[in-house]
Amino acid sequence: MSCLNVPMVDLRRQYLHLKAELDAAIHGVLDSTQFILGPEVEAFEREAADYLGTRYAVGCASGTDALMLALRGAGIGPGDEVVTTPFTFVATAEAIRYVGATPVFVDIDPDTFNLTAKAVEAALGPRTRAVIPVHLFGQPVEMEPLLDLAAARGLVVIEDCAQAFGAELHDRRVGSLGLAGAFSFFPSKNLGAYGDGGLVATSDEALYQRLRSLRNHGTTAPYTHGEIGYNSRLDALQAAVLRVKLRHVDEFNARRRAVAERYDAGLAGLPLTLPARRTGTHVFHQYTLLTDRREALRQALREAGVASAVYYPIPLHRQPAFAPLCGELRLPRAEAAAQRCLSLPIYPELAPETVDRICEVVRQVF
Repeated sequence: MSCLNVPMVDLRRQYLHLKAELDAAIHGVLDSTQFILGPEVEAFEREAADYLGTRYAVGCASGTDALMLALRGAGIGPGDEVVTTPFTFVATAEAIRYVGATPVFVDIDPDTFNLTAKAVEAALGPRTRAVIPVHLFGQPVEMEPLLDLAAARGLVVIEDCAQAFGAELHDRRVGSLGLAGAFSFFPSKNLGAYGDGGLVATSDEALYQRLRSLRNHGTTAPYTHGEIGYNSRLDALQAAVLRVKLRHVDEFNARRRAVAERYDAGLAGLPLTLPARRTGTHVFHQYTLLTDRREALRQALREAGVASAVYYPIPLHRQPAFAPLCGELRLPRAEAAAQRCLSLPIYPELAPETVDRICEVVRQVF
């Protein structure tokens, strides 16, 4: 087999596909010279809210800031506990610490890698104020029992949608189910900017107004600051890029699902655990499988010119940054997933014949 050259994501191919639209949008911002907030950001916020099915959306500087702003806007702070998953990118728990609250990690569902209401309920205590479910790899969390639990216990639900833009659960898009949804527009995301960017979606007007203030130095009127805020504004160039890509995101997500289905067919029958689709519409930010032969498989892929990645090799409760909080906490399902998980390349432009050749490499290992 000839050597391939397959990255985890190919942003250049997507740019070339959208080049005329993107170049026009970027030059429009350059001509306007309105680079910070302004009409381009406002237009993107309206369009994103319409797409997500929320009343409001507030652009900000990153997905991490989106989580932090949503928590602080909801009144979460020192002395509070926030239940979340240990099997996610560090930003989920960082945001909790940024507002002075304490993350409480609970074990994951082994099939979807997501939180369950049962695990969350077992971790609730007198200081619990919020829950952050993460729609990991693009697979929606089973939200109904979690929302019922939160309503019964008076908890705030902030959805971490960083990897799940466009995912749906019972005809509602993720980010519209809890009090707020936090999104990342890191370039490799399903809806990616050409730099950092984030967004908080909500239908709560009071939260919306506070988020607009917090992201802009706590401003309540020109040069009037009601509280200490942040410099966390989505810039107009990124908004312009995102407006173009938003028009195509459903098409791109459908292509991701087609790639995932072709992987499923090509890898069927192997001693692998393939991604589950137990809840809602998966948008496959990552195609993540489980294998006991991860290193052998990575080596074979590397030799064939195929990228792969491990998301995530160390669960958050085992990270040095959280050791003082977690001590000897053991979460066996998350730890097992971290030892066995492997993500294969997936992006809308990945050709079917390339997927077939990647599957052939994997099959040869077994």
